[in-house]
Amino acid sequence: MKIVVQKYGGSSVADIDKIKRVAEKVVRTREAGYAVVVVVSAMGNTTNELLALARQTHANPSRRELDMLLSVGERIAMALLSMCIQAMGHEAISFTGSQSGIVTTASHSAARIIAVRPYRIQDELERGQVVIVAGYQGTSYRNEITTLGRGGSDMTAVALAGALGAEACEIYSDVDGVYTGDPRVVLDARRLDEVGAEEMLELARHGAKVLHDEAVAYACRHDIALHAKATHLESSKGTLIRRDGWPARALEAAQIAPKAVASLPQVVLVKIAVTDAAAFWASLVPFEPGVALVSTWCSAGAMWIVLDPTNGPEVGALHLAFEAAGGGAWDVSLGWATVSVVGQDIGRASQWVQAVAQCLGERGVEVEAMWSQHHGISVLVAQGMRNQVQQVLHTLVPGGRAEGAVSS
Repeated sequence: MKIVVQKYGGSSVADIDKIKRVAEKVVRTREAGYAVVVVVSAMGNTTNELLALARQTHANPSRRELDMLLSVGERIAMALLSMCIQAMGHEAISFTGSQSGIVTTASHSAARIIAVRPYRIQDELERGQVVIVAGYQGTSYRNEITTLGRGGSDMTAVALAGALGAEACEIYSDVDGVYTGDPRVVLDARRLDEVGAEEMLELARHGAKVLHDEAVAYACRHDIALHAKATHLESSKGTLIRRDGWPARALEAAQIAPKAVASLPQVVLVKIAVTDAAAFWASLVPFEPGVALVSTWCSAGAMWIVLDPTNGPEVGALHLAFEAAGGGAWDVSLGWATVSVVGQDIGRASQWVQAVAQCLGERGVEVEAMWSQHHGISVLVAQGMRNQVQQVLHTLVPGGRAEGAVSS
C-alpha cells in the first residue's frame, strides 16, 4: 500500500469553498492509487479568534484550558473536510490527535511528540478510507490533551509520515515552494526545484516560513522526503526537500555557493556583563524548550545573545535564569533584525564569509554583528535596513541582481 501524507495549512481551509477544493485534490490523489492521510490546521483565523475569547475570560488563562480550547479549531476543519470527501462519493473518517496515536510530553501549549502509534489510521487505510487528522495536537502520557506550538501541524504530518512509512509528505500552503528570497521583498527571487534538508533547516531557523524547522529536522533524522507546494495553484511544481540535497554529496569548494536568503524581522539583542563567559554559558545550557537562540558571542567582559521572541517565551522570562547563572548587568536592545545567506557548507568556506562582508562594504551597509554557521552566514542589522540588506545579499545567490528591491 503506497501511502501519501498531505498537510493543509489554515489558509488552505479558510472557508467551505477552499475546503471543497482541498477535498477535490485529496480525491484525485486517492484515485491515482494512493492511500491518503490528510493533516489539517484550523480554518483561517480560528486559532486567533479562540485566543481572543479566552482572554475575554481571563488575562492569563491556564495552558491546560487553552489546549482544550485551541484543539477545537483543527477538529472543526477535519470534520468538515471529511464530510466534503464523503459528499464526493469517497469513504473518509476524521481523527483527533489522540485518536491517531500521537503521544506527547506533558508540556501544555509547547508539547513535543515522543511516540506515534497509528494503529487506527492503518486499520482505516486498509479498509480504503481517506483518513483526516487534526494537526497541532496529541495526548500526553498523562492522557491530557496537548498542543504542539508553532508549526505543530507540520510536525504532525512529518511524524505520521515516518510512522506510516509514507512515500512522501506533501506540505501545502499558499506559497509555491521555497524561493531564493522572500518574493514580497526580493522581486527577482526564484522558486527552487530542490533544496537539501540541511539547507532548508537553516532557512527555516532564520526566517523562511514555508516549513517549520522542527518538522524539517525530524524529516532529516528519519529520512522522509518533503514536498512544499501551493494548495490552490494547479500548475504548482513546488520544491522537493530531500536529505541528501544534491545527487552528489561530495562537494568541492568551487561548488559551494549561496542557495537562498532568509530573514528574521524582529530579534532581541541581550547584553549581559560576565566575568567568565564560558562558565556562564555552560550554566545556561540547555535552554528551556522553545527558547529560540539565534547566536551568541563574547566581547570585552560581556556576553551578547540574540533571541527570536516569536518562537519562545517572552525575553523577560529569561532574566531570572540569567541572574541565577551569575550574570551581571542586563541590557535589552530592540529594533534589530537578522539577514542570513544559506547554502551547503558556506559558513565553513572563508571565501564566502569574506564575500558577504565585501558585498555589504561595497554598498556602504553597516551591520552590528556578523557570524557564520555550517550552512549559513548571518548579519545583525537595524530593522529599517532589513529589506535593503536582503536584496543586497541576494545578489550573491547565482542569478540574483541588485535592482528590484522593495523599499524598506
